[in-house]
Amino acid sequence: MASHPLEQVIRAADAAITAEDFDALMDFYADDATLVVKPGLHVTGKDKIRAAFVKIAEHVRHSLVVGQGRIDVIEGGDTALVIMESTLDYLDAGEKVGARRRATYVFRRDAGARWVCTVDNSYGTDILDQRTGE
Repeated sequence: MASHPLEQVIRAADAAITAEDFDALMDFYADDATLVVKPGLHVTGKDKIRAAFVKIAEHVRHSLVVGQGRIDVIEGGDTALVIMESTLDYLDAGEKVGARRRATYVFRRDAGARWVCTVDNSYGTDILDQRTGE
C-alpha cells in the first residue's frame, strides 16, 4: 500500500521542529490552526503557535528531537484525520527523556490542493486523562 502524501508533510514538519526552523514550520499550518501545547492549554493562530514552539524549545534546552512511528490517515473530502505514533526525545531538568505518544492531527486541503494542519494534538486521546483545571 502506498503511503499517503501527508506522511511526507508530517515528516518535514517534524524535521523543522527538530531543527528549530519555526518560520518554515509555520508553512505547514493553516492561519486559523490550533495547537495543543499541553492538556488544558491550546493556542490558535500562527503567531501564537510559533511562540509556543519557541517556548517549548527553550524549556527543553533546545534538545527536542521528533520522530514518527505508525501512521494512519483517514480522509474525508478535503479533510484528513491523522492518527500516529510520535516519538519525542528531549532533556528535562538535565535528564534525557524519551516519550512515545499516539498523536491526532486534523489537516485540510487548501485552495491550492496543499495539505495544512488545522488541529495539532500530539497528546492524542490521552488528553482526556491529563486535563487540568477543568
